[in-house]
Formats: sequence, structure tokens, C-alpha cells
Amino acid sequence: MTKSVLIFGDSNTHGTVPMAAPGQVDRYPPGARWPDILARLLGAGWTVIAEGQPGRTTVHDDPMEGPHRNGALLLPASLETHRPLDLVAIHLGTNDLKARFSVGPADIAQGLERLVRIVRGSNAGPGGAAPDVLVACPPPIAETGGLAGIFAGGAAKSRGLAPEVEAMAERNGIRFLDLGPVARVSATDGIHYEADQMEPIARAFAATIGQGE
Repeated sequence: MTKSVLIFGDSNTHGTVPMAAPGQVDRYPPGARWPDILARLLGAGWTVIAEGQPGRTTVHDDPMEGPHRNGALLLPASLETHRPLDLVAIHLGTNDLKARFSVGPADIAQGLERLVRIVRGSNAGPGGAAPDVLVACPPPIAETGGLAGIFAGGAAKSRGLAPEVEAMAERNGIRFLDLGPVARVSATDGIHYEADQMEPIARAFAATIGQGE
């Protein structure tokens, strides 16, 4: 029986190409994005659903880009749209590092925990149960290029994010993936992934998903 995983993420799940200037909307082609590679690695026994929205936060309405970037508002609709789901993999936190939100690593982990609770309180899994949950902590960012001002102060915060997210995952009894040792952000904008990062990211997700089978 085929299983399904929903990847609930931001521009790095969407496949946004590193930006030489703010506002660019280039995207890697189908097949080159890491969720597509993940689907190939998992094989015919899995369906991978990539739900990546550029600018998505964990729980914040974006005063510049709109309230529709709030992951907590969008997650219930995504769960209902794609159910039944065996697993929901949450890959968020980078956009919470924007200076406009003024939150630190502990706050971001709490935002992720709210999303975990939304999944666990849903009936979006097989037979009306809740899906399993995996939380992936994004790699540290760099303040460089045209996005540096938007993420001012975020680089230091990002380096403290993994321990907070791991502790949150442990107390909730869910799987955790730290992408810090696996992937690096682009030197172009300090946020997004270059094409050569797609394979290692997909392999890390595949290995973590496989641990729960």
C-alpha cells in the first residue's frame, strides 16, 4: 500500500533559486527540486507532496507580504486537501529569522511546536487518525547579498536554532532532522539552496523517513 508524505515548507521546499536581488521568482525545474529527488529515492511505495510557499513562517502574519504567509493558518487546509497522510514533514523556521518578527530560536521552536500540535490534533491520517510528524531544522543562514538587510541579526539566531528544535521534537516524541550538517545556504543570498544541495537534502530526508518504517 502506498504511503504519503506532505512536505510543509517555504521557498526552499518550493525550489526557489538563490536571488541576486529581492523579488526575483526563479524556480528550479520539476525533477531538480529536492522533494522530487526524495520521491525517486523513496520509490513507488511513497507519494511525496511538496507544499512549499515562498515567505511562509511558522505562526506569523507578515506585515509586508501578507497574512497568507502564516503557516499556522494554512496548515489545516493543506491537511484536509491531501489527506489521508501517513507523515507530515515540516521544514520551516528560516523566514521567522527576518528582523521584522523579532523572535529568537526558542520562539521559533515554539512556533514549530504549534504546527506539530495542529497535525496531531487533526484527522488527516489513515482511518481518521493523526499523521506522524517529522520536523526538519533548516541550516544556518548567512547575511549576504540583497536579502541581508531583511534578515539582519538572523545569522546568529539561526546558529542556535537546532538545539531548540531538537528539544521540542524530543518532548513531543517526533522525528527530528538537522539539516545544518547536511546542507549549506547559497553565497548569493544566504538563504536558498544551490542546485548541488538538492541531492544531500533529499537523501537526509529519505534516511530519516526510513527510520520510521
